[in-house]
Amino acid sequence: MSKRVPTWFRYGPEEVEAFVIKLAKEGQTPSRIGVTLRDQYGIPLVKSVTGRSVQEILEEANLRPTIPEDLSKLLAKATALRRHLARNRSDAVNRRSLELLVSKIRRTGRYYKRIGRLPENWEYRTETTPTA
Repeated sequence: MSKRVPTWFRYGPEEVEAFVIKLAKEGQTPSRIGVTLRDQYGIPLVKSVTGRSVQEILEEANLRPTIPEDLSKLLAKATALRRHLARNRSDAVNRRSLELLVSKIRRTGRYYKRIGRLPENWEYRTETTPTA
């Protein structure tokens, strides 16, 4: 895929940034904003048009999510898995999956603390996992 703006493209950088901000105010996540711009407005890559990524545009407009999107998806997955294990106490396979998921959440959290996207005192606290 080319990183240059296509010749048929009709929006200017200011219009694309306005679309990004409008969609963020509607509550869409950064990845969902990119998909919506591609599918509904025909904007192939925000960065090729504006010179900045969706994240950078949201950060400048103070609309960046407090918890990064990938980490929030992992947290939601862990919550769903805990709910499943509460109903199915003898599910050893998913108990192991939860352990791996918690490890991934902690690693991702350490990374985001290191680069400054999460506060230094952020910590993932696990509720007690039901035992078999």
